[in-house]
Parts: sequence; structure tokens; C-alpha cells
Amino acid sequence: MPVKEFKPVTPGRRAMSVVRSSEVTDCEPEKSLLAPRPRTGGRNRQGHISVRHRGGGAKRKYRIIDFKRDKDGIPGIVRSIEYDPNRSANIALVVYADGEKRYILAPAGLQVGAEVLSGESVPVRVGNAMPLRSLPLGSVVHNVELTPGRGGQLARSAGSSVELQAREGRFAFLRLPSGEVRLVEAECRATVGAVGNAEHGNITVGKAGRTRWMGRRPTVRGKAMNPNDHPHGGGEGGCSVGRKSPMTKWGKPALGRRTRRRRPSDRLIIQRRKR
Repeated sequence: MPVKEFKPVTPGRRAMSVVRSSEVTDCEPEKSLLAPRPRTGGRNRQGHISVRHRGGGAKRKYRIIDFKRDKDGIPGIVRSIEYDPNRSANIALVVYADGEKRYILAPAGLQVGAEVLSGESVPVRVGNAMPLRSLPLGSVVHNVELTPGRGGQLARSAGSSVELQAREGRFAFLRLPSGEVRLVEAECRATVGAVGNAEHGNITVGKAGRTRWMGRRPTVRGKAMNPNDHPHGGGEGGCSVGRKSPMTKWGKPALGRRTRRRRPSDRLIIQRRKR
């Protein structure tokens, strides 16, 4: 899908670009797979802002996505490929032989009318889901589980994919988009192919209003605030932050400090994304 640019008839149009959705079907979403998506404005249950720069934006309904792909042995036909306002990837509506309808992430190359399957001994074809132990080495997959039966958690955004490098014992070696190599149980499921809509990363927003449609509010620089609002605030005139170490709004170091939490699964990381 190429990126479409506009004639510069206005300042906002000059830099704006969108993805030409030639493969997206012109249809309404499946009503039975829609759920309400309440907006919090970045506030917690006490009403305090816990995530800044959130609020407003267009109203959305959540599309219920089948990340588990546990419909084993029942073939499904892709009825349509649709736009999902809640994620960067497109989604595909699959109608199974027993009449059930489910949304799945639309991989690159999946066409309307294609058949998708899930199970342990299904063909290695784009859109089919199977355990990692059933895939040939070197396969490119997405929507990979970290725990068997929990549902896909890795490589779900537009254009992302994971490479199956090796298998040893009950573990498989996966190379993630960040370059990190980690172990995942071979019983975990994955879907063949890379996530579609890879041109999403080349989109230029073009104007501030389009950012507001996405629910992102303006960001104010810390050095433009008062000392009681931000560690960078205060100073006579345009005081630079160079005299201080960059801090977050809450006084934590903003650069160089490790932010990744230590988890029990860290022992399964073979090669870090940053050496």
C-alpha cells in the first residue's frame, strides 16, 4: 500500500500523508464483535492525571480480536479486511465453517476469500496459526504467545515480525524486531507471516489538529514551566537545561537510567537488544 501525499493547498495539507488502503474492504464493522471503549483522559480512579497529554480525540469502539487462535481444525474464510482505529495494523474478519465470526490481525499478503486454519498440523501458509514446534526453522511469524494458551503478545503492530531461529529441548529461539533474542516455549502458538500495513510507519501527521483527533493533547517543555512545576523550570530568560542533568517531571533522571523492570522471564533473554 503506497503512501498518499496531498497537494499543498493549505499549510496542514503540505506535509500530511496517509496510507492508500487499497486492500481494505469498504464495509461496516461486525456489530457482534464491537465493545465499548470508555475514555479516561489519562486519569485514574481518583480522578488524578496519571498519564499526561491524553484527552479528547475521536470516539472509537473496540474490536474484539482473537489473539489466541484456538479454533483448531475448523477452516475459516476471510470475509473482509478492515481498518481498526485502536491499532496500527489492519484486521481481517474470518467466518468459520460453523458460522462463528472472529477478527484476527491481517498479515501481509492475506486476501479476501483466503482460507485460514489453526492447529498443530496445518499447512505453513500466511494466516495459519500453529505451535512453534510445528514451524520450520527460519519462519517469519507474528502474534507470538509468551505463555501457552494466553494469546499472542509479541509482534502485533503494523509491519512487525519475529524470526524462528532454532529449537532446543522445550524452547524455541526467537529474534524479535528490536534485535533481542529470547527463549519461548515451543508449545506457544504463532501466526505465519508478518503483520500487514507496513507503510504505517511512513505516515506524516502534518498538523496539530490531526494529533488531537488521536487523543493526544499538547506537550509543554519543562524549561517553559515554573520551578514548582518541573525540575527544569525557572531561571532568568531562556535558561538552558545544560547546567542540570535532564529530569522527568517527578525528578527522576531522564537520560541513561534503565527503565526496564527485572522480571523472572529475564533469564530467558539470550541476547539483549542493547549490548
